[in-house]
Amino acid sequence: MGKDKNNSFGWLLSQSGERKGKFIASVILALFSMLCGIVPYYFIARIVRNLLDGNTDKGVYIADCVIILALWLGHALFHALSTANSHLATFHTLAVIRKKALDKLAKMPLGDVISQPSGSLKSTIVERIDSIETTLAHILPEFTTGIGAPIIVLVCVFIVSWKLGLAALITIPLGVVCYALMMFGYEENYSRTVRATKALNAVTTEYINGIEVIKVFGKAQSSYEKFADAAKESAASFVDWMRKCNVYMTFAMCIMPATMLSVLPIGGIMAIHGTITPSDFITVIILTVGLIEPLLGVMSYSDDIAQMDTIVTEVRNIIDAPEMVRPEKLTKDIKNGDIVLDNVRFSYSDKEILHGVSMTIHKGEFIALVGPSGSGKSTIARLIASLWDTDSGSISLGGTNIRDIPLEDYNDRISYVSQDNYLFDMSIRENIRLGRQSATDEEVEEAAKRCGCHDFIMELENGYDTVTGTSGGHLSGGERQRIAIARAMLKNAEIVILDEATAYTDPENEAIIQRSVSKLVEGKTLIVIAHRLSTVRNADRIYVIKNGNIEEQGTHDELLGKGGLYSSMWTAHISAKDGEENV
Repeated sequence: MGKDKNNSFGWLLSQSGERKGKFIASVILALFSMLCGIVPYYFIARIVRNLLDGNTDKGVYIADCVIILALWLGHALFHALSTANSHLATFHTLAVIRKKALDKLAKMPLGDVISQPSGSLKSTIVERIDSIETTLAHILPEFTTGIGAPIIVLVCVFIVSWKLGLAALITIPLGVVCYALMMFGYEENYSRTVRATKALNAVTTEYINGIEVIKVFGKAQSSYEKFADAAKESAASFVDWMRKCNVYMTFAMCIMPATMLSVLPIGGIMAIHGTITPSDFITVIILTVGLIEPLLGVMSYSDDIAQMDTIVTEVRNIIDAPEMVRPEKLTKDIKNGDIVLDNVRFSYSDKEILHGVSMTIHKGEFIALVGPSGSGKSTIARLIASLWDTDSGSISLGGTNIRDIPLEDYNDRISYVSQDNYLFDMSIRENIRLGRQSATDEEVEEAAKRCGCHDFIMELENGYDTVTGTSGGHLSGGERQRIAIARAMLKNAEIVILDEATAYTDPENEAIIQRSVSKLVEGKTLIVIAHRLSTVRNADRIYVIKNGNIEEQGTHDELLGKGGLYSSMWTAHISAKDGEENV
């Protein structure tokens, strides 16, 4: 789908759906407002003519004044109604666009999402989409009146005197030249502001999220300098641009509305020579006083329109991004709960991480993935959880390729807990209840008890109603982890994936979690990724991953007997554990 400039406005209107009628109503109401705003000039001119003709009938003047008042009230009323309709349609359209963008993020492969700076995504979805509002809400009614009114007025002037009509247009070419000079280099200058703003958003997000590390390692000065440099560049991109435009803009805004510079002398000469009557001359003066102002109002939106095109392109890059293709309905039978990876390959950008991995995980098995950091363990787990799609090869559940299973249906079968789980800024109870929205308070608390959460939760000021803060910032890492595990257990999915899920827990609570997990996953498939090998020694099968390949597989005892990589990892683990106990 094309994203050219001519298509941006049409694309926005296409997102308005059922509210498109309000945009149409806005235009119609704007036309009525425009007519109510123009017709009074006719009656003003008629009043002047009557005065020049010596008409002393007060009733004529009062009637004209009443009509003018009614028309101006109509102008205000229709303008308000037009603006109200356009804003209602605009806010609905922006809500639809923002929702589509957020829905797309949920359907995109995780790698495509996390490859983009969170500050940049936030800027596009929040501030950038919001900035469309002014243009979209005003462009239809303002363009209708801004272009229609001058055309009608100019036609009336030409009817009175075509010579003065041409005279009224003399300043326009001069103003247009100034305006064109002002717009020179627009795309380059605006692109600079976009880059600078995105960079500032990214640096700000990084600075805030990393404030703890910055303070601990004494990097406040260098980090602040990075932020300050981004802020200065953002400000400079706008200041430099405005400095280039100010002179031309000033001339354009002064020259174009100055129709009287040509109309008065030319009309005066014509009146002296009798080629136009004084009353017609005054009529032309009245009509041309505000001839160019509406056009300037329209031209003032050119900057917003150009920005809107860039913003729409950014938004469409998200909305039109490739997503994980899944059917809407399940059309194939899932015979059992076996998970089969067949020659799976996967790459981050251009670097292949998994090199033809094959494994079979039977329903109800406890499987462990171990290996050095960066070996591809978490990648396998995320592929099984359908957070990414494989580059080649396949992953099937019960004999059905997971790409043939609706995403929502598949997600219902998976509970995935990583070492960096996210808690939302709401109560602990509601964070746990995300695992299953229909769960009762008793079920939430029971899940918390089984995962070793209940005691520390009850010690908090508001117990289960304690708000966790942004990203769970009011809780420790171990507390956040246990709540995340409780949330996953409450979901009661048939496949449970724990990716370093006990990384932040102390030994005592780790033992509690291990016991609770063993109870809660009875009859379920459990896939665990762990660096602490002691937590997976009872696994039905352990896969040792190294450099994106399966190095070894077997039970704990079988792997120790082979004397390979797992054996050396176990020896190192036991040595480290003994060292901790002797400290």
